[in-house]
Amino acid sequence: MTVSLDNGFTFALEAKAVADDGTFEGYASVFDVEDLGRDIVKAGAFRKSLRSRPSGRVKMLREHDMREPIGVWTDIVEDSKGLLARGRLVLDTTRGRETHALMKAGAIDGLSIGYRTIRDTIDRAKRVRVLHELDLFEISIVTLPMNPASTVTRVKAAENAGRARALVSALNRAREALRT
Repeated sequence: MTVSLDNGFTFALEAKAVADDGTFEGYASVFDVEDLGRDIVKAGAFRKSLRSRPSGRVKMLREHDMREPIGVWTDIVEDSKGLLARGRLVLDTTRGRETHALMKAGAIDGLSIGYRTIRDTIDRAKRVRVLHELDLFEISIVTLPMNPASTVTRVKAAENAGRARALVSALNRAREALRT
C-alpha cells in the first residue's frame, strides 16, 4: 500500500500478515533464485500450467498435506518477480482457523509449490537444476519454504487502510506540531 503525506512525501507500507477475512497474497516462487534444494525456477515456467489449470483448481494446503486443504487460491499470475498468488483461508475449518492465527501472529509466512517437472536442465558449473516448465498443482503455506524468498507479502489492502490513514494523520499532526 502506498501512503502519501500532505507534504507530498510518499512511502510504501507492507504487512506480512493475513486479513481478518483470511485473504492474503505472496510469492509462491521467485524467479532466478537458487532455493535450498539447488533448484532455480525460470520466468515462464508456469505459463502453460496456469492456462490449463486456473487458480481455483490449484490446491491451497498447509505443509503440503493433501488430506487437509485450508483455503482457495483466487488469483495466480506470473509477474516479473515470480509466481504471485492471492488466496483466502477457509475460516470455517479448524486447520484454516489455526493457519490464520499462526499467520496473524507471524509464526508462519512461507509459501511452497507442489509441481511436476516438465522441462529442466542441469547447470553443471553452478551445480543447480534449472526449471524451465512446471505443472503446478498446489501451493502450500509452510513454516520453512525451500525458497526463502517465497513468502506472504501483504494483506488485502482494505484491512490496513484504516491503520494507514491513522498513521498518515499522526505524521501530519507531528509535522504541523514541529512547524510551530
